[in-house]
Amino acid sequence: METTLAIVKPDGVKRGLIGEILKRYENKGLRLKAAKVIVPTLELLEKHYEEHKSKPYYKPLIQYMSSGPVFAMVLEGENAVKIVRLLNGATKVEEALPGTIRGDFASSTTFNIIHGSDSIESAKREIALWFPELA
Repeated sequence: METTLAIVKPDGVKRGLIGEILKRYENKGLRLKAAKVIVPTLELLEKHYEEHKSKPYYKPLIQYMSSGPVFAMVLEGENAVKIVRLLNGATKVEEALPGTIRGDFASSTTFNIIHGSDSIESAKREIALWFPELA
């Protein structure tokens, strides 16, 4: 069974979207394996986003992700990585189709509500960072 990491970002938590987002994943047949609400540490975020360190959006992204609580979850199911990515929608808000999480709720590419692992390898790495007890 495939697992993946999804994170409702600070703007999604502040707007009370955790339940709606989780419902969409569960309606698609994914199961919640683990979850927690936390304010991520700088250390955790630097490890999570290390491949973006040279990008101009890196520092604002770290500031945004540490600005309040997030809802981190491990989801399990057939093709979990791909399904979460499809349900999340395109990262760029202007490309996110209606019916996707970002298409329905995101107001900007910077504040785009949700994170989902982009590959099975990334999912394993990210789950180990956010849920070391599962690794």
